[in-house]
Amino acid sequence: MSDAVRATALGLAGPEGAGVCPLLHMAEAITVLWTRYLRFDAADPRWLDRDRFVLSAAGGTPLLHALLHLTGDGRDAGARAAAAPAGNGFALGRDGAAELAAGLAGQGVAAAVGMALAERMLAARFGRSLVDHRTWIIASAGDLAEGAGQEAIALAGHYRLDRMTCLFDDGPDDGAAAWAIEQFRRLASGGWAVKQVDGDDPAQIAGALSFAIRSKKPTLIACRTRQSPPGAARSDGGDLAALPEQEAERWQLAGRRGAAARRSWLKRLARHPRRPEFERVMAGRLPETWQDGVATLKAAFAQSQQAVAPSEASERVIEAFLPTVTELLAGAVRGGQARGLAEVTPGSFGGRSLDFGFGKHGMAAALSGLASHGGLIPFARSSVVASDWVRPALRLDAMLGQRVIHLLTHGPDGGAGGGPPWPAEHLPSLRAMPGLLVFRPADAVETAECWELAMRRGDGPSLLVLAEQSLPALRAEAAENRCARGGYVLAEADGPRHATLIATGPEVAVAMEARHLLAAGRIAVAVVSLPCWELFEVQDAAIRAQVLGAALRVGIEAGNGFGWDRWLGEDGVFIGHSGRGASVYAPCGDRPPDITAAEVAASVRRRLGDLGFETDLPLEGSTE
Repeated sequence: MSDAVRATALGLAGPEGAGVCPLLHMAEAITVLWTRYLRFDAADPRWLDRDRFVLSAAGGTPLLHALLHLTGDGRDAGARAAAAPAGNGFALGRDGAAELAAGLAGQGVAAAVGMALAERMLAARFGRSLVDHRTWIIASAGDLAEGAGQEAIALAGHYRLDRMTCLFDDGPDDGAAAWAIEQFRRLASGGWAVKQVDGDDPAQIAGALSFAIRSKKPTLIACRTRQSPPGAARSDGGDLAALPEQEAERWQLAGRRGAAARRSWLKRLARHPRRPEFERVMAGRLPETWQDGVATLKAAFAQSQQAVAPSEASERVIEAFLPTVTELLAGAVRGGQARGLAEVTPGSFGGRSLDFGFGKHGMAAALSGLASHGGLIPFARSSVVASDWVRPALRLDAMLGQRVIHLLTHGPDGGAGGGPPWPAEHLPSLRAMPGLLVFRPADAVETAECWELAMRRGDGPSLLVLAEQSLPALRAEAAENRCARGGYVLAEADGPRHATLIATGPEVAVAMEARHLLAAGRIAVAVVSLPCWELFEVQDAAIRAQVLGAALRVGIEAGNGFGWDRWLGEDGVFIGHSGRGASVYAPCGDRPPDITAAEVAASVRRRLGDLGFETDLPLEGSTE
């Protein structure tokens, strides 16, 4: 049966593409897995208790196209291959029996660890009558060598994820043999079971897969293969229509092998007392009362008018969500556990807080897998500097539309105080990523509103950049989520606008103070809070024009000005920090010393003077 996989994969690649499938020699191992062990039903490929299959080695995408075609998922193989971007399988993120088939090396392995964790956690919550499946991975040497893969492997060993099996492409490069042996030793010492087999011998492969099912540890199966296994299809590609009828029927039967298990599961689901809740969380729907606790908290923030750090406000928002949104799951590095959440421990998966140790790469990618599995809404704390490690997984989340929430603070790994400097270029670089919502709230009410928007979003990741210093309360009302449009007028000018100050995060308070200084000089200024550029950009042009106004526009943000020109126009001014890679905050605190209300007011006056406005009146508190 493996010859059919090779021929179909090569037929999809075409005569010029015979070398685009480096995993072709893994066809025997994949065939044994798909026809005898992988539990799925081609008639319902998204069956909730199906086994999860991850092709971490994205170079094998043609093999996956072939498998989906042969097992009869109802789609034309050539059309599917044409729909996938060249050189990877991002379009397969939600295709057929495959969960994931792309990403940088190691991302798929780490995402699979997240899926295996999700299976254990949901089984602890709903019982094994509803959640009882396995996670299978096809990995390359690069997947095991890269940082994300190594961190994920350690995580799987730590949590003893025994329902996870990784088939490793161990050949045919003899020069990598010493490296592979070292990897096997490392995995064995890290809590994995390791089996080495002849990757061209179906009996050995089946024996190893049966061993993995019985094992009490996650299992790595190293498949040693030859470059051209016996019976390999010719290298110029095959004819998709030339598959013998008997061979085609065998593959169609393999695609229906899980039908009986699915029907039995559906009967159990129909009788299960927690069916409504299970179907709700797996569909990604929030409970009807999910906003009630946060609405009360927002009203309290607005009424008290106390200065609160957005990072602290975020913790209180999470606490308000926890009783109702039971699928909310916290992740952190260096033991930063969430308040009010029990920790997940090896062998005990009933908690809702995961400790990822020091593995930021692996944490971010595992969150992708947790979200992809369904049934959980993962969020994680880290730092703005650490977003460089999070970025590959964020990009994959954005492409696949995964609901993952990242909380980035100014301190180290989400902790308060000290730590690395706030980098000038990170905000614009994160905003440049398509499909990612970047929020930078200015006070406690905005923090709660940004959290609501991130929770409501079911088709992509969100990132909240949270200041750790106490910020003054700017909003005295909280009935309407004003952040939902991405930007709004926080304070209108007293009379026709001379200028509009546009700011994000802590700099909104600076803008409000500058407005007061300018008003004393009879310069009418409005203040616009712009917590989410991406949401503001999709508003009608008329709404954006009404918010930003026709007067001079001044952007204020602790960072460089890349991207601000879209809001400021030709005559606008940006006040921030131009040094790439430099810290924009003082060593002893979070407030940028080079952005003060007096400087903003002076800059507005100078620019208005350049544009021909009379600005001779002294500003309140100035020495002019």
